[in-house]
Amino acid sequence: MSLFADPYARRALVMALLVGALCGLVGVHVVLRRLSFFTMAMTHATFPGVVLAAIVGVDLLLGSGLFGILVVLGVSWLSQRPRSDPAAAVGVVLSAGFALGVVLLSARSGFTRDLSGYLVGSIVTVQRADLVKTAVVLVVVALVLAAVGKELVFGAFDRAGLVAAGYPAGRLDLLLLLLIELTVVTAVPAVGTIQAVALVVAPAAAARLWCERIGPTTALAVALGMASGVLGLAVSQTYEVAAGAAIVLAACGFFVLSVVAAPLVHRPVLGWRG
Repeated sequence: MSLFADPYARRALVMALLVGALCGLVGVHVVLRRLSFFTMAMTHATFPGVVLAAIVGVDLLLGSGLFGILVVLGVSWLSQRPRSDPAAAVGVVLSAGFALGVVLLSARSGFTRDLSGYLVGSIVTVQRADLVKTAVVLVVVALVLAAVGKELVFGAFDRAGLVAAGYPAGRLDLLLLLLIELTVVTAVPAVGTIQAVALVVAPAAAARLWCERIGPTTALAVALGMASGVLGLAVSQTYEVAAGAAIVLAACGFFVLSVVAAPLVHRPVLGWRG
């Protein structure tokens, strides 16, 4: 019998492909700008939004998404203060966000709703509506990156040059942070908030070791993200292990293999050239 013969398995497969492609697209910019720590912070700092959504009774992803926007705006504002360290700002927001979620959870007497699906993912329970939302997000992110991708890469390599050329560097930075937040929230049903950072970073980091140009790097990152989803689901179905964790381990495996075998380990990715 096929591993993906059941309807729930086919939905999970489609979700894994969509999320893998989305994480690969955005992950390239995360790796270029060294925003892995920020991405991890987003996975933790949106936790209060999840708790509030669960208490109120609205969609968990909606709650985390709206709160994530506030987190991004807060990080952006703190990072732009003259005497502020951007890394410290991210660390403070990460800690404060997660702590606020714990406080809200503990203050709600008798609140026992299970949030484990949000924390570690539950891709085998996704519904058609989840697939539609993920596909829409993928299209939106792809269109945005197609429109401003060159400017984002320019800023990653030469921010001063970007400003001198007249581009709104601050707004582009904010836009990228919002895209990362949107990607993290969208990946939650597949791998959960705790593991989402790995699926965003690992395929892109692996692709960077094989390719010199941004275009091929992005294409390979998308392919590795999708392959991680398929391989992880196959392992999950075969050995009856957690699907989200299997997907993340597959992505990490591709990265480790690339570190060992890639011929460009010590060569940097060059500027945007197709």
